[in-house]
Amino acid sequence: MPVPDAPIIGLITHPVCQQHSNGPGHPESPMRLATVHARLERDLVARGLGRWIEAPLATDADILLAHTANHLDRLRRIDAAGGGWLDPDTAMVPASLEAALRAAGAAVLAAERALGGQGPSFCATRPPGHHATPSRAMGFCLLSSAAIAAHAAIQRLHAERVLIVDWDVHHGNGTADCVREEPRIRYVSLHQWPYYPGTGAADDTGCGNLFHVPRGPGLPPEVYQRDLLEAVDHAVARFAPSLVIHSAGFDCLAGDPLGGFTLEPTHLVAVTRGIAERAGRAPAMSVMEGGYDPARLAEGAAQHAAALAGAVA
Repeated sequence: MPVPDAPIIGLITHPVCQQHSNGPGHPESPMRLATVHARLERDLVARGLGRWIEAPLATDADILLAHTANHLDRLRRIDAAGGGWLDPDTAMVPASLEAALRAAGAAVLAAERALGGQGPSFCATRPPGHHATPSRAMGFCLLSSAAIAAHAAIQRLHAERVLIVDWDVHHGNGTADCVREEPRIRYVSLHQWPYYPGTGAADDTGCGNLFHVPRGPGLPPEVYQRDLLEAVDHAVARFAPSLVIHSAGFDCLAGDPLGGFTLEPTHLVAVTRGIAERAGRAPAMSVMEGGYDPARLAEGAAQHAAALAGAVA
């Protein structure tokens, strides 16, 4: 049952996000988002716990807070040519650039809503973003939505400090590189190690703002949950965040075809609530990253979003 005074969570998305494609048989498929939308509609919208919000396009000014002009220009050139491959597993079709701009715009809007007192938001968008570095698209990702939102929060939304917590099974190398020189943004990442993309060692601390938790596959789920929350404890020490951004990768769930972690949706609910407690109940938002078993992804997304809203799905 919902908590009586639970806020309604904004579910930010756009139809074009389902038109992006990496080709037949690719794990990052439109079906991922279609399944998530159906589950959010059933578990949140139909119960009065969530409402759909259309994602705007991210502005160049916000994108360039995290990415180079050359990177954005390259995406536009490939888009103008009708699409193409950016790396061996990352492609663009005619809808892809708009989808990425909507995903980044959703994240910025979620930050605006959170900092403006309008409550939490979950960005049900694709492509994911956390592998996109300042100058390179890779790992299914074109733009680093979480990093763009974090920088926008600092630079123009008057946030003093931003905490990003990434629990995708793959290290968010792009997010890390986009924020590693900004001490007002702290980034915590739990990720499988060794694994793609080969980054995220525990001794990579950036300017003192990166908190990496590399862990092997197949451990008890309580170990992943405990170690992530302990890293959050370290990250928030003498750093009270103005905004919390969840970089929500549901490939950390047991059975995901691209991961070896053992977490269940109930563990992600506990993680979501644990982060809120440690962050002093700072305004929160979430962007969807990985998760390649559509049914498991949808279950995890619905329970995480409900937890953000202070309810039980």
